[in-house]
Amino acid sequence: MGDHQRLKNLFDDWCAPLLACPDEKYSDNCSLVTHQITRLVQHLVLIFLLVLICLVNLQIPAFGDVPDYEREARINEQIEPYIFDGDAVWLSDGEREFLSVHIEVEDPKGAVILLHGRDVHLDEEELIGPLRVGLSEHGWDTLSVQMPVLAKGNTYFDYLPILKYAHPRIEAAIHYLQEQGLTRILLAAHSCGVHMANDWMNSISDPPIDGYIAMGLGTTDVGQELQTPFPIGNLTIPVLDIYGSKEYPRPLEMVPYRQELLKQNGHPKSMQISVEGATHFFRGYGQVMVETLSEWLGKLDP
Repeated sequence: MGDHQRLKNLFDDWCAPLLACPDEKYSDNCSLVTHQITRLVQHLVLIFLLVLICLVNLQIPAFGDVPDYEREARINEQIEPYIFDGDAVWLSDGEREFLSVHIEVEDPKGAVILLHGRDVHLDEEELIGPLRVGLSEHGWDTLSVQMPVLAKGNTYFDYLPILKYAHPRIEAAIHYLQEQGLTRILLAAHSCGVHMANDWMNSISDPPIDGYIAMGLGTTDVGQELQTPFPIGNLTIPVLDIYGSKEYPRPLEMVPYRQELLKQNGHPKSMQISVEGATHFFRGYGQVMVETLSEWLGKLDP
């Protein structure tokens, strides 16, 4: 029997006794009203469960498994009118458009795609904003990308189901820069943006980028074990693992392990850098990060 017919039968069942009830207020038959209401509630619950089953059969994602596009729209509305450096560029992930900001420079050395962290945006003032402007002043095109978001207060585990939504955004950013004639493209990610970048690189055999900068690599929330493996050891491109000396304890404990992965990576320009005094968020260290990343990028020049 089809879902539609089952729902119709359920409605017929609970409607029939109500329609049969006489009009007299004190009829003996109407003494069953309480029982009928109970049956009505039971049937409504069954209908609700059937609808949920139908949604699962249609492979509609469960709540929490998709980004919060309404929040992202509010972020875009608040950010786009106030972009002073660079041009707003709307890219498509194949299903919907997302905001990015491109700063073009004359005769660029290459381009750096910037992925922000959790609960911030593509032009946050502590790190991504300074980097997208500062790196352009050192001769690099920058493209800062708005990443998928959830409501504030969500944790690393909450973000795991939506990491995959970052994949087509990263690929769209790369494709856009290639269309602009840029042949040297690097990816720089911070915090949750690192998880998204890692998840993307773990999903393909040969990421089409020329270098990777991981800022605040491996940070999760308290009591949550890392579920996103580091792709560093499987990459052949140069990798910069940069972190603050006052990073959270568990990522700091993983520094020796990440160093071993860099050895597996084997690229002579791959390295780890500790920024003395900086925390996970690099607050107050925006310009220091600009200079540090620019110096490392300069070493990649042929």
